[in-house]
Amino acid sequence: MPPSTPQPYPTFQSTQLPIRERPVYRVAADSSACNVVELLAAIIGGPKQLEVAQALLAHFGSLHGIARATAADLASVPGIGEAVAARLLSAMEISRRLLTPEDRRAIQSPADAAAILQPLLIHQVQEHLYVLLLDLHGRMLSEPIEVYHGSLNTALIRVGEIFRDAIKVNAAGIIIAHNHPSQVADPSPEDVAVTRSIIEAGKLLDITCLDHLIIGNNVWISLKEKGVSFN
Repeated sequence: MPPSTPQPYPTFQSTQLPIRERPVYRVAADSSACNVVELLAAIIGGPKQLEVAQALLAHFGSLHGIARATAADLASVPGIGEAVAARLLSAMEISRRLLTPEDRRAIQSPADAAAILQPLLIHQVQEHLYVLLLDLHGRMLSEPIEVYHGSLNTALIRVGEIFRDAIKVNAAGIIIAHNHPSQVADPSPEDVAVTRSIIEAGKLLDITCLDHLIIGNNVWISLKEKGVSFN
C-alpha cells in the first residue's frame, strides 16, 4: 500500500484555546500581564481574534501606528469591520483622554525629558528617534512617539515626519531625542545639522523645537546645553 499522505496538525482558533489562555480571560485576570496582541484581541473579539490582532499590529507597526489610523484605515485590515474599527478608535480615544491636563507631566528641563526618554533608548541596538509633543505650558500631549529607527542621518530623516503628529494635535513645542548604539553620547556634526534643519522647519510651522537629547549608556546630553542655538 502507498504511504498515506501526512495530515497537517490542526490549527486552533481563539475560542478553541483553553479558557485560561483566551485573551478575554487573561485580560480580566490581570491586564498588566498581557502582551499587546492579547489586549488588542480582547477588543477585537470573534473566533480569530488573535490572528486578526497580529495582522493589525503587523500592518500598522506599533500601537502608535494604530492610534494614528482612521476608521477606514483600520477597516482595511482583513477581519476588522466597521464595528471593530469603532471599538478600537474608542479604546485609543479613552487612553488619550486619561492623560488629562491635570495629569500631564510637565517638561521643565532637559533632565525631565531625559527621565522619560532614556528608558526607551538606552538598550537599543539601532538608532531610534523619538519626539515629545508639548502644549503651551510644556505639558506632554501624548506618550513619546517613535519616528525613525535604523541608521539616522541627514539624508534619511524627512523633517516633515518629525512634525506630522505635532501638527495633528496642535502642539506648541517638541523635544526630539535619539540614541547612539555606540553608547557614546557626544554629538556628531550630522546630529547638529539635523537639529538645525528641524529648528528652522519648526519656525515655519510655528512649532518650537526646544531641545535635542542624545542618549548613550546611562548618560545623556542636551544639545541646547551644549550651546546649539534653538532660537
